[in-house]
Amino acid sequence: MIKSPVALLLIDIQQGLDEPRWGARNNPGAEKQIAALLAAWRGAKWPVIHVQHMSQVPDSPLRAERPGNAFKPEAMPREGEPVFQKKVNSAFIGTALEAYLRREGIHALVIVGLTTDHCVSSTVRMAGNLGFDVVVVEGATATFERTGPDGARYSADQMHRAALASLHGEFAQVQSVDEVLARLRAGTAA
Repeated sequence: MIKSPVALLLIDIQQGLDEPRWGARNNPGAEKQIAALLAAWRGAKWPVIHVQHMSQVPDSPLRAERPGNAFKPEAMPREGEPVFQKKVNSAFIGTALEAYLRREGIHALVIVGLTTDHCVSSTVRMAGNLGFDVVVVEGATATFERTGPDGARYSADQMHRAALASLHGEFAQVQSVDEVLARLRAGTAA
């Protein structure tokens, strides 16, 4: 069992991911669950860390100069909560996230955000490989439908479940929002 404090790492909870161009999304309640976890973390005075995607793709809604780059209201950083800006999928590449976690003595992360199979998965995999204890919150992550190289369509829920199955037990533990909140109330979160 991991002792407190455990950092809540919020990945790419940005307005541009609401655009229809991404296709159908699963878990429409993810932001509400993220807000509940964020409120609980802040209430416990445990570390909260934000990650913001700064796309380099010319027409991306997540480019720095576009309105879609802004954080969603449910996950707006507060003063004193660090924000790490990334240009690739993993929050550890091209940022000082790892150095920050080590300097602060943070050994465990609870990870939420968008999208389950891209930036969440890439960050979770690296965190696990770097030796951090990681929990991914199933109800506080979401993704979009995808088309495979053979033209096969995969629903957003299929992509979400497959990504979580791939992470669970290898790079992280996948838990529900209720499980994580219960552990937080008990003084542990992973």
